[in-house]
Amino acid sequence: MKYETITVVKDTRGIATLTLARPEKHNALSAQMMIEITEAITSLAADDSVRLAILCANGKSFCAGADLNWMREQANLDRKGKIAGATVLANMLSCLNQFPKPLIGRVEGNAFGGGIGMMAVCDVVFALPDLKFALTETKLGLIPATISPFVLSKVPQSFSRQIFFSAKIFDSDFAQRAGLVSTICVAAEMDALIESEIKAILKTAPNAVAKAKALLHDLQSEGEAAKITSTINALADCWESDEAQKLIEQFLEG
Repeated sequence: MKYETITVVKDTRGIATLTLARPEKHNALSAQMMIEITEAITSLAADDSVRLAILCANGKSFCAGADLNWMREQANLDRKGKIAGATVLANMLSCLNQFPKPLIGRVEGNAFGGGIGMMAVCDVVFALPDLKFALTETKLGLIPATISPFVLSKVPQSFSRQIFFSAKIFDSDFAQRAGLVSTICVAAEMDALIESEIKAILKTAPNAVAKAKALLHDLQSEGEAAKITSTINALADCWESDEAQKLIEQFLEG
């Protein structure tokens, strides 16, 4: 299948690489990109020849969060429309989170908002040193709601309290200590380290891996559907607040 905002390539070993391909927009998440990622990961999940997937990005940024045009559209929608838009993001993250094969994150650029959510749903994340990360939603009168069930499944409260509402930037070292990053490495080492991870996975039994991931998800995601619905509604509440409407309008006007 041909996509416009991402690329998907599979090699002869069954290694699929899903690449965010909007470098000129810092790989910000548009509605189209979220839908295409959901379609791609669903297709890879159903492909028995795929052993694992790598999630990466073209350009200087891994993912800058929400696309500005998407935010403009969301701002102009009624509550029902806002909920529908947030549900698209939640569905994308849920599909990535429930992918029945190992999902490796290759993070070579900064990540904000929804980009942090995509890191959180990867099983293993390799990242360059000195990257910048942040949950900046509260600067706009919003909250990191839709991504929160996935981020908080990785990040302990002792760390989440430092970044969840302060909107402050944190670095690769903090991200690793918080559980969002597995391994920090320089660019020259990343290929070899990811290949080592791939070789280990290829020695495992695919069905057993799928069952083990499903077991983890079942044990850790009790009440996830209810949490997703609750966070989507919480986000819609923020979108409709006077505070958010004023701040978002100022932000969009530059």
